[in-house]
Amino acid sequence: MDPADVATIIESELADAEATVSRARGEHDDDHLTATVVSPAFEGQSLVQQHQQVYDALDDHMTTDIHALELSTYTPDEYEE
Repeated sequence: MDPADVATIIESELADAEATVSRARGEHDDDHLTATVVSPAFEGQSLVQQHQQVYDALDDHMTTDIHALELSTYTPDEYEE
């Protein structure tokens, strides 16, 4: 799956999210991705809850198109630090 498409899905599903997605193992590895997601929707959420929100946003893509996702999540304040 194209990293730009993954970022678009995340940003469309999470409130005011900014997602940066790239291939974790190089340009030819389409199913191992790394993502950094910043969203105010993560305020007051545990890290597990934040990651679950991203997985929920990606829905079936996590089982059909993406083999692995290295995920970093931040609130806007955390990301500025």
